[in-house]
Amino acid sequence: MSDAAALATIGWQPGLALPALTGDQRLVRVIEQHRNGFVVHDGLVPARAEAPRGLVAGDDGTPVRPAVGDFVIAAGQSEPLALLALLPRRSVLRRGAAGERYRQQVLAANIDLAVVVMGLDGDYNPRRLERYLALVGAAGIETVVVLTKADRHEDAAQRCAALAALAAPVPVWAVNAKDPQALAPLAARLGSGRTGVLLGSSGAGKSTISNSLMGTVRQKTGDVRAHDSRGRHTTTVRSLLQLPGGGCLIDSPGMRELKFTGDEAVEVECFGEIDALVDQCRFRDCRHEGEPGCAVQAAIASGHLDPARLAHFRKLSGERDAAAAQRDALVRRAGEGGPGRAPGRRATDRPTRR
Repeated sequence: MSDAAALATIGWQPGLALPALTGDQRLVRVIEQHRNGFVVHDGLVPARAEAPRGLVAGDDGTPVRPAVGDFVIAAGQSEPLALLALLPRRSVLRRGAAGERYRQQVLAANIDLAVVVMGLDGDYNPRRLERYLALVGAAGIETVVVLTKADRHEDAAQRCAALAALAAPVPVWAVNAKDPQALAPLAARLGSGRTGVLLGSSGAGKSTISNSLMGTVRQKTGDVRAHDSRGRHTTTVRSLLQLPGGGCLIDSPGMRELKFTGDEAVEVECFGEIDALVDQCRFRDCRHEGEPGCAVQAAIASGHLDPARLAHFRKLSGERDAAAAQRDALVRRAGEGGPGRAPGRRATDRPTRR
């Protein structure tokens, strides 16, 4: 049997009905995923768990690989527990897997808050933030941006203001990640039943944030290289941590590659001002390359739009469209859909105006 009060400590939302369980079954949450198995938690104790070929039955019966944050029905009195079935996910964060073949990688499941972490040292990169915002936006997850090492940089306020304008309406905070008081606004968003995930490069300060929110040193931290501010992978696996305030936080290794899945609404999530300009162009098929009545080029000429931002918009849109084409081709070959848009494809993918 499973205890709702105990499960609440690992992110089970208050008032949510428990699934029907029989015999020695219990409800657990995946807190670590390894090559040869999983670590799960039932709200009382952690345990090792396994599944045939790492797969369990999804809510539609299709085999699914559990990810950190998933709630799963498990059976057994001794370790390793046997994972049987995955509960429906309320949210899922994905990226395109590394390699030339199209695959999606689930980073975390049942997430309420995505925390994009960026250092104010050499890790500072507005173009990378735009990519993160597009990826997280595809999952429909609430997002905040935390700029770390604010105590070491005189231009912290200016950089924070610049990113706040870029990321709006997503909140952007510049903090000293070693100061729990500076992280109080973040802790307030991770109350009982809420789960957050930390995203960012190695050395950005994700594990320092985890330790500050935990009030103890649970995650290893390391120095960054002086010449490029790159950090080592002190966090090597995603792990779900229980916070003193009742919520949960998933710390994750730094990600060097952020490939799109094809579902990202790049225009809406991080280039809203360009999306609005497209609606003002004279021609619906305007390519924004010198056509008469092009509002985008007019904004560049007047200084209201940075040409570099338009260039990055085109780059990310092109990557998204290429990923979507690969995905749709796989769906057609598998006989799961016709030549149109694949199931789940967002209707906001548009190169011109509506």
